[in-house]
Amino acid sequence: MPIIEKNFLRDRYLAVYGVDEIHDNFRLDLYTQIYLGGFSRQQVKKKIDEGEIKIIGRDHKLRPSTKVRYKDQISIAIPKTSHEDEFWNGEKIDLIETPEIVYEDKALLVISKPAFMSTHPTGKHLFNCATVFFESSLGHTCHSVHRLDRETSGILLLGKNPKIASILTSQFEQRKVKKCYFFIAKTKNAPNEDSFTAKERLGTKETGLKRVYINNYPENSAEGKKAETTFKIISRHNGYVLGLAFPHTGRGHQIRVHAKVYGLPLLGDKLYLGSYELFQRFKDQKATKEDHVKMELPRHALHAMGINLEYESSRKTFIAPIPHDLKSWMVKNLSVNLADLEKTLNALIKQYFS
Repeated sequence: MPIIEKNFLRDRYLAVYGVDEIHDNFRLDLYTQIYLGGFSRQQVKKKIDEGEIKIIGRDHKLRPSTKVRYKDQISIAIPKTSHEDEFWNGEKIDLIETPEIVYEDKALLVISKPAFMSTHPTGKHLFNCATVFFESSLGHTCHSVHRLDRETSGILLLGKNPKIASILTSQFEQRKVKKCYFFIAKTKNAPNEDSFTAKERLGTKETGLKRVYINNYPENSAEGKKAETTFKIISRHNGYVLGLAFPHTGRGHQIRVHAKVYGLPLLGDKLYLGSYELFQRFKDQKATKEDHVKMELPRHALHAMGINLEYESSRKTFIAPIPHDLKSWMVKNLSVNLADLEKTLNALIKQYFS
């Protein structure tokens, strides 16, 4: 009976866990770290010392070495601090914490998720989350239908009740949903053709923290899982490419890895334009000046621009315009006519979804 109660607020996370028989006689710090995977053991010990981790019914001061007992209830409080802040060139980024609502009715929310907002709480990211934001404003549970990576902006569907969330999630699982992503990439021996399909299989062969890095394998390999993405190049600009990606499967990091395979690593992608080591340096706030120069953007340049699915007995299309950060970079570095670009993108998306 691990989770008994949880409550996500905009400035505080509260949860109560029940101790299973298999965890009887565990140290308090080791037990709570099972559920606080984004926190180091030292951070967990500090939370115990500060009274943010408690054993309900034991009023005396607890130590990290205090033993938990079967059926104990452990309360964990995590106040919002600076641990979710993002930095670029040593300066704190002003994050967008209020998502734009693209569509809303009594059962469904369709939003344009900002970059650096998680879909739902995970690891140390507990507050700047789409579900947390709308649960706070709606006053009841909000259900994620699918998910986007934290750095990926764009269209995200949230169910206001578990029934609609389940119905729509099944469409994703059955590959009945059409999706379209806008991207900016650097060119490294990219194909000359303006349209191509990547079918490399995807999977991770690492353990521990390195599981975040996704490897690619040939289409006929026994390793990895089947994946397929169609790419459409919109324009080329002196070493950069603007394009659309249409994923036909839903593997983790699919577009980013397939783009890299075909010589189009996404701008700002710390893993696939950079490396696992570079990714870790940014995560630990130890990125060098050269790392920043290589990335050019604080996040990978991928935006879920459009989605098409069955809803209320008909096919519905939802579009999220290109966000300000990507527009600003393009205007500054590529002299792109944004009005013409969005007109072209919208026409291609409409054609694909028809």
